[in-house]
Amino acid sequence: MPKMKAGSYIVIGLAAILIGAGYWTWHNNKKASESTGSTAVSAVLSESPVQTAVTAPAKKSLAALLQQYGSLPLADTHNHDASDKKYLGMKDVWQRDGMDRVVLFGDVSEFSAIRTDEYAWEAYTEKPDFFVPFFSGFDLRDKSSLDIIRKNLEMGYLGLGEIAGASYNSPVLSKVEWKAKHPMDGFLPQIYELCAEYQAPILLHIDPPNGFVLEAFEEALKAHPKTTFIFGHANAYNSPDNIKILLEKYPNVYMDFFAGFTILNPESANRIEDFLPVMKQFPDRFMLSTDSGYGVQSEEAAIEAMYRVLDALGDSELVSKIAYGNLDGVLRKEPATQTQKAALLKRDPSRDMAKLSKLEAGQLLWGKGK
Repeated sequence: MPKMKAGSYIVIGLAAILIGAGYWTWHNNKKASESTGSTAVSAVLSESPVQTAVTAPAKKSLAALLQQYGSLPLADTHNHDASDKKYLGMKDVWQRDGMDRVVLFGDVSEFSAIRTDEYAWEAYTEKPDFFVPFFSGFDLRDKSSLDIIRKNLEMGYLGLGEIAGASYNSPVLSKVEWKAKHPMDGFLPQIYELCAEYQAPILLHIDPPNGFVLEAFEEALKAHPKTTFIFGHANAYNSPDNIKILLEKYPNVYMDFFAGFTILNPESANRIEDFLPVMKQFPDRFMLSTDSGYGVQSEEAAIEAMYRVLDALGDSELVSKIAYGNLDGVLRKEPATQTQKAALLKRDPSRDMAKLSKLEAGQLLWGKGK
């Protein structure tokens, strides 16, 4: 073999290095592609061996979310912490996480709910600017439930809930003694009329959100247009399209959006992004909730999920409505009751009651200046 000049060895050596670098870049890309199931491999040899990695935006921490949204009012529309007085241990969490209002109740559509309704009322009288008491301790198939409901609403409870309007799949509510077979069962139609009379919302648990159960719910929405219905955890095991259909057809229904389910529960078939279009189409009809962290890591994690929904929404006006304004608007429609007015007039006979809401009357009766 003839001898080559020294310069030739240098050229050949450089070529070998470049080819080797190209091979290893191709080999590593191929290996990564195979491990992710990808079928496309880029033509690495025609590119520079040094590649620039593209990374996804870092997930915001809870601290960052609180810094951005913590100054905005935030309400939890669906909270069971009256059960076992769990609310007593949540004070620091709520304060740390910027919670401004909690719709509080306890057990659902069973005898034990009578006691937890009392706990919700007790919490409310201690802090009426924070807690909103709802109740569900009545047998909706017994006519006496109508007397209980009138008494509680007249007393100052601000809504009914959570009421098991139907439950066939829930491991808990499918077994409760006072659940309905469907949302028009028992005395529910008369209960809806009582809610309309007091302009008090009713928060319904409905599962499954399809078939004859959903048909009965639509019948209730249509037959009682003056009643304000809140569809409890409407996004759980439900699609954005189903929610959209209800919102398009019935102006008296609001959606309780359990953020933790969609973000944290592996059984969710949807992502937050799937719900954003319908939330933006109906910004006045959504409310956020934790459901006390049911089915997810904790209530604290469910609160964080609420902030992640706000961050995904982006628009400040939209965020303000869904975080707090929509629930506040529903509650402020409730007029003060005759019982509340009589109690206030005993303290101040000159007080003007004409435009007083139930929410305001409760704060006057049970606030710091009581």
